[in-house]
Amino acid sequence: MFDLRKTLGALFKANQPDEAWFLALEEALLQSDVGLPTTEALMVALRRAAKLQKTASTAELQALLIQLVAELLKTLEPNSNPLLTSSSIAHPEVWLIVGVNGAGKTTTIGKLCHHFQNQGKSILLAAGDTFRAAARQQLQEWGLRNHVDVITQDGADAAAVAHDAIQAALSRQSDVLLIDTAGRLSTQDHLMAELKKIKRVIGKILPGAPHHTLLILDGNTGQNGLSQVKAFHAALGLSDLIITKLDGTAKGGVICALAHLLQGPEKPRLLGLGKGESLGDLVVFNAAHYAAELFN
Repeated sequence: MFDLRKTLGALFKANQPDEAWFLALEEALLQSDVGLPTTEALMVALRRAAKLQKTASTAELQALLIQLVAELLKTLEPNSNPLLTSSSIAHPEVWLIVGVNGAGKTTTIGKLCHHFQNQGKSILLAAGDTFRAAARQQLQEWGLRNHVDVITQDGADAAAVAHDAIQAALSRQSDVLLIDTAGRLSTQDHLMAELKKIKRVIGKILPGAPHHTLLILDGNTGQNGLSQVKAFHAALGLSDLIITKLDGTAKGGVICALAHLLQGPEKPRLLGLGKGESLGDLVVFNAAHYAAELFN
């Protein structure tokens, strides 16, 4: 497996940077899933900054690269991260969780549940994956582990589950409602249409909801993750992202590609990173910390 940190470690310990050094760095960025457009933009910026600052050592270039990447990733940071701050939204605060099969939606819901409980919030879960009994059972297991109720129905469609869950959250005065959905490919038009229906139903029952439409993205998908984000965002108007499974990859550069290619004030913001299977393994995203971690 390609190991970005090992490769960069060798590069940044080199005596003096030459053209071969810059080409090797470019290759390392490409192999780390940064992607061609983002890699080219970073290399142009790095060369320009090195020339202006008369940078002569690889250590100085490393510091410059971390600074450039941190500035790029800063565009993904929310102004106010809902994982850190108390929401001003009238209760319940509704989160609609979407993503492809195997991205880690249900596990992330368990982590979010634990995270919000640590802030003293009351949580309700909704088993909106009506395709697989195993998915409902998995969510119920997370509910048991967190001592949280799960709204579920046998034989109902996902929109009906969302409807009942909102009514239950209102009656119980829950602070947060997390609605799971079945995994689906963004190319499955009928399944994407179902997500749109769920979102419409939620908005009719509780105007302004869902307050967060959150895409869970597998950090191992590489450049395919870009197309997933674009497709789900076009269909649903994503507000937030969480990237999972970053403990199992030596890459992680796809976050740079997302920051470079997603444009406009309405682009989704990156809330957190999944770095393990335990309840506490949800790390709030910080651009400067991630850039330093990626390129140190």
